[in-house]
Amino acid sequence: MAANLISPRAEPNMVSEYEVRLRLDPAAVLGPDHRPTGSVLSTFDMLPTSTKLNVQFLDMSCKEAYNASWSPRIRKTENEDGFELTYKKRYAITGGDIDAALTAANRDGFDADDTKYEAQVEWGYQNQTLSISRKKTVANSRNDGMGLPETGESRQMLVDEAPDKYDNWKYREWGTDTLLVSRVFGPVLARRFTGPWKGMKLYLEVWPLLNLEGTGIEYIVETSFKTKNRTTASLEQGNLAVLLQEKGWFLPQDSLKTQLIMERY
Repeated sequence: MAANLISPRAEPNMVSEYEVRLRLDPAAVLGPDHRPTGSVLSTFDMLPTSTKLNVQFLDMSCKEAYNASWSPRIRKTENEDGFELTYKKRYAITGGDIDAALTAANRDGFDADDTKYEAQVEWGYQNQTLSISRKKTVANSRNDGMGLPETGESRQMLVDEAPDKYDNWKYREWGTDTLLVSRVFGPVLARRFTGPWKGMKLYLEVWPLLNLEGTGIEYIVETSFKTKNRTTASLEQGNLAVLLQEKGWFLPQDSLKTQLIMERY
């Protein structure tokens, strides 16, 4: 009698949210204090007060994790308790085929059944990237404002909280092996301003990064919004770009903050 072979049930792809990100020309939108000008703030109905974000990545000097499309990160947000740890896996989106990237992530075990991970399409000017992230919060007993932990403590935090999919990516405990000999890339202390955009929150962030030569600071200015609707993301990406172009503020380049931090620190 033949065996009754049952094919394993395939889980559906994750449902992604969309984060549209467009860059602004810092020479056109920042004042001498490296903050958005009054004209920029009033256009987007933003208050002059900002929220600080302090961010650093950990990796080996050879960028073992980054080259495997992983980014372990620690972030401290002003007025929020604890440190946010994020383990992010990136998938390139080719020709705008978001579903193909979600299917590729599904083959790696990131499917709709795994509710501990979040899928997000980072939608830039020309390119899109799918990010699958696992976030955890660790208590901050230091009480030192916006400070981030030093290298040793940062390593231990990320090792202690490392999720299985990250830790066992190439082989068992690959992730923690990598973290144990990692160093800090950063930190970078950014400012975020908030206003409305078509019923959504619009963020304007100013990131002071080391310049390519390592001799000074280059300011990266980015505006972004999030939506769960793909059509809304596409439509409002175009509308926001048109407004920025009309104002003379648009910088027709994709925002690659993580890449720049990994290259320059």
